[in-house]
Amino acid sequence: MVVRLQNTVRDYAWGSRTAIPELTGVEPDGRPQAELWMGAHESAPSVLPSGDTLYDAVSAAPADILGAETAERFEGRLPFLAKLLAAAQPLSIQAHPSREQAIDGYARDEAAGIPLDAGDRNYKDAWPKPEILIALGPFDALVGFRPLAATVAMLDALAPAGFEECTDLLRNGKLQDVFTQIMSNDRDTTRPLVAALGEACARYAGDAFALERETLARLCADFPDDPGVLAALLLNRVRLQRFQAVYLPAGNVHAYLHGLGFEVMANSDNVLRGGLTSKHVDVAELVSVVDFEPLADPVMEATPPADGVSSYETGCEYYAIRRVDLDGDGRTVTGEGPRIVCCVDGRVEVVAEGTVTLSAGQSAFASGPEGPCSLRGSGTAFVVSAR
Repeated sequence: MVVRLQNTVRDYAWGSRTAIPELTGVEPDGRPQAELWMGAHESAPSVLPSGDTLYDAVSAAPADILGAETAERFEGRLPFLAKLLAAAQPLSIQAHPSREQAIDGYARDEAAGIPLDAGDRNYKDAWPKPEILIALGPFDALVGFRPLAATVAMLDALAPAGFEECTDLLRNGKLQDVFTQIMSNDRDTTRPLVAALGEACARYAGDAFALERETLARLCADFPDDPGVLAALLLNRVRLQRFQAVYLPAGNVHAYLHGLGFEVMANSDNVLRGGLTSKHVDVAELVSVVDFEPLADPVMEATPPADGVSSYETGCEYYAIRRVDLDGDGRTVTGEGPRIVCCVDGRVEVVAEGTVTLSAGQSAFASGPEGPCSLRGSGTAFVVSAR
């Protein structure tokens, strides 16, 4: 049957103090509310009405909760994790490993005896973390490497002092060399380069790179000796509008900057960081997982709605995601295996061998053996399924 989930809020320092409370209609408590987790990851699992966590329920009876096929395919693990993400400050420059890289990295950390909760541990689990972020309003991010010609044009326009060698290397296609060198610089080497970039941003009066200039100027001021500021020069700067998305497969270098979004990923907490953070940074490990292929068009649109249902076609093997827009009517949503339904606007009833009513920010879980779920009401909800 379908059940309501009680979810955990993560109070990371970069989180907004107001965005998630405003969505859910709950009074802010003064702490940052960065992420609201919905799923069965062992570090912050959702709680069922019985009082059991979804992680414990799946672990105890994977075939009953996930369905036999999903349980076998994903080794008895719920394959996806959903979140509301609210950024008031930039997240770290980061990338996520592939499945093979995660298995190898997790094994290495285990063999080294690094505690799972240690600050210097790279791999929290043996899973990859391909993810999609769907904006719930204007959302700013750095996503994937900008095509090199565009980055060279921006550097030529800004003309920061001391970046001539970097620009020449990019002109010759040496993106990996530039990124590795930037990320490997110590803070004493980085500081004058960030200062020069900040001065160049202050001088720039053109329109072609106005959004990039705005972001780089802020990063230079907030992170004056952080190599991640220089890495941001190489990345696409995007501003998503409501329900636009970015999909981040393994190796995609990115950093969310500001905004509220609905995020879905494989059920992993593996993050390799390179800058804009006080957390553990391992440049060599980060570089080993990065995909250096430039990304020309990072923004994804949902498919045109069919009977009020739109899909985000990522091709990811760990989840499928559909957006359901309701105007006092009902929809039956296809999808197989276990499902998480999250309401992000209005009031939505979820019907699947039982009924749960959700308001904005609330979510429900339907187990794998059940048939398609139906939604009715007025509002918008996302349905995440195994396929």
